[in-house]
Amino acid sequence: MKKLFPSYVRVPLIFAFVFGALEYFIDSGDRPAFIKFPMVALFLVVFLFLLVAIEIVVSAVDRVTYHMLTDEQRKQLEEAQSVSFADSKWVQNLMKKMTRSKSIEQEADVMLDHDYDGIKELDNVLPPWWVNLFYATIIFGVIYLVRFHVMDEYTQAQEYDQEVAAANIEIEKNKLNSPKEEITFDKVTLLTDAESLAKGKEIYTNACAACHKADGGGIVGPNLTDDHWINGGGIKNVFKLIAEGSKNNPTMVGWAKTLGTKEVQKVASYVLSLQGTKPAGAKAAEGEKWVEEAAPSTDAATVTDSTKVAVK
Repeated sequence: MKKLFPSYVRVPLIFAFVFGALEYFIDSGDRPAFIKFPMVALFLVVFLFLLVAIEIVVSAVDRVTYHMLTDEQRKQLEEAQSVSFADSKWVQNLMKKMTRSKSIEQEADVMLDHDYDGIKELDNVLPPWWVNLFYATIIFGVIYLVRFHVMDEYTQAQEYDQEVAAANIEIEKNKLNSPKEEITFDKVTLLTDAESLAKGKEIYTNACAACHKADGGGIVGPNLTDDHWINGGGIKNVFKLIAEGSKNNPTMVGWAKTLGTKEVQKVASYVLSLQGTKPAGAKAAEGEKWVEEAAPSTDAATVTDSTKVAVK
């Protein structure tokens, strides 16, 4: 066996088997067990070290033992090691048990009397492995017949329907857990419903208040309650800034990968809801005044009706 599986094959095979067993039996979610659980990685390192150490010790013991043998014993050992795997004693014994074949010297005991043009036939018994497999198929067939046709258990069609139904349930679960449709700069709209603004406020409080203050008045970051914007106002510009971050300000990082675009839309909508709240201690306005393109101008000129003439 050592000749068939040398140490450089034996050690990786054993390690791979143990590694696969740990990954199979330890529930680590979508991450490998040895990454999620440091103790598993430590165990694998120690186990590999022990495997290598055992191989080194066994090899050293074999060398010492070999030098302690007599010349005759060494010759016997070398002869035994020169025998191929297929010719080894335990393989030959296994084949005899599986086939119950007769040796050439015993052919006369199983020779039939019939002679076919000088060709004689041996009355060999059926191989035990074949007979046992045949009996196993009969037993399986009887159990299958009784279970599915006599006792009216589920049929293959019913089993298929059950598996399809289970798969559909799993698909729906995955749909619920998977990210929703991505919102882009072009598609984003201002949210005004209370639920979205409440969620936006929650995220803002946890992620944005440290720089912009809980009321939006600004600390390190600019004041979000006035009508001046450094990177442009409106839902599209605010959404883009929160999602992608600011190239000119490294502290203003993008949040799209962390929160998802749906949540960024809610935060942007909440930020715009702070417009005009005028909190106490707010920072001075920064950037340029923003006027929505669709918004009517407040400085429209007064139209005079030329047909009307003042009467003195």
